[in-house]
Amino acid sequence: MVLSPTDKSNIKAIWAKIGNHSADYGAEALERMFMNFPSTKTYFPHFDLGHDSAQVKAHGKKVADALTKAVGHMDNLLDALSDLSDLHAHKLRVDPANFKLLSHCLLVTLALHLPAEFTPSVHASLDKFLASVSTVLTSKYR
Repeated sequence: MVLSPTDKSNIKAIWAKIGNHSADYGAEALERMFMNFPSTKTYFPHFDLGHDSAQVKAHGKKVADALTKAVGHMDNLLDALSDLSDLHAHKLRVDPANFKLLSHCLLVTLALHLPAEFTPSVHASLDKFLASVSTVLTSKYR
């Protein structure tokens, strides 16, 4: 999926607005995913999945850090996320559908926290970006 210059601009602008809240939003998106899609919990049997869990917060930060890295490397997501793709495909063996579910939950979280910035154009750009990230993360499953 090719991101247009407008998409890239939208993504960078909203990511700048997210700022130091990215880890919190990542954790909130994970909580939302676990609550609404219980099957996703199977990959975290050793986690306390309760509200405000330190483990969910820590993983939310990892998700946020990976997305921040991706925002900084939108023109070369494949190389930027190669190690993460290997991890998910070969070691963790996460169901590829879960990336789409987490992307959806992240979009909802951002829309709730940044309603003024979450315009239809930004929504579309973020959706394309997250789909691209998901595609890269699942590219080594084949």
